[in-house]
Amino acid sequence: MNFGRNLKKCFDRFTKPHKSKIRFLTTKKTGLDGNATLLLKDSVRSTIAIRAFNVEISRIPYITSDDKIAAMRLKFWDDAIEKIFDKNNVQVPDHPVVNELNHICKSHKMTKQFFKRLISCRNRPRNQGFLTLKQIEEYAENSVSSVYYLSLEAKGINNVHVDHACSHLGKSQGIVNLLRSIPQLTREQAIPISQDILIKHGVSQERILRNKKDDKGVEECVFEIATLAHQHLEKARALLKSLPRDTKPFLLPGVAVQRYLERLRLVKFDLTHQKLLQRDNTLPIAYYWNYFRGTF
Repeated sequence: MNFGRNLKKCFDRFTKPHKSKIRFLTTKKTGLDGNATLLLKDSVRSTIAIRAFNVEISRIPYITSDDKIAAMRLKFWDDAIEKIFDKNNVQVPDHPVVNELNHICKSHKMTKQFFKRLISCRNRPRNQGFLTLKQIEEYAENSVSSVYYLSLEAKGINNVHVDHACSHLGKSQGIVNLLRSIPQLTREQAIPISQDILIKHGVSQERILRNKKDDKGVEECVFEIATLAHQHLEKARALLKSLPRDTKPFLLPGVAVQRYLERLRLVKFDLTHQKLLQRDNTLPIAYYWNYFRGTF
């Protein structure tokens, strides 16, 4: 118990300098990378702001059932990014996340296209699925790897090996995010398992949603997607020795990705198994351990 309190104090110490409204937004809503953000020391403020932005836009397809309304909300963020990067210093919307992003972009050399990718990849109908595994990889790259690239830019890191590792880790994490979303989906939303995999195993989207116990077809579909995530995670880890020490904490979310995939394997790829849906209470300790070892 005392260790847990001491760990929380350590996290609090890293975040004390920043008192904005979005301080703990990512730790509460992102699941896989929230607590890891708090171990980035002097990069906490910028990384939390970038991930908070990603949280805001990633929630839009899930909090509205109308594609037109979702598109309008995404347009708000797209316009905000345009104003932030406008050379005429036009006034940006008075929103805590926008204000933080504006501060970051005025203080660092940031790439607008990475912000735009995060928005555009979410601008798709709720019932539009993926045709191929390649499309899933591209979505994961745009929706997660872009966050890593922006976080590195805010830190002033420019290293091809780090970018390569973040590309693979982002794909792995993005694929896991899609798997984790399946139990919460409704019948109006497309299942994020590509059509080529469903056809290969003769499985319908309805069967994925029902997820009956011992359905081998569903198990095989989930296994293939999880295997792709694991392959990208291993490729990222293979680059560990070539990464500068101060860049490794940025890849700590890989710890959560690996732990989720292992738990998924232990429950035989049952996405709705109770053990898989439970909170990983020892994850903060695992982050802390890997942080000091320089691993992920």
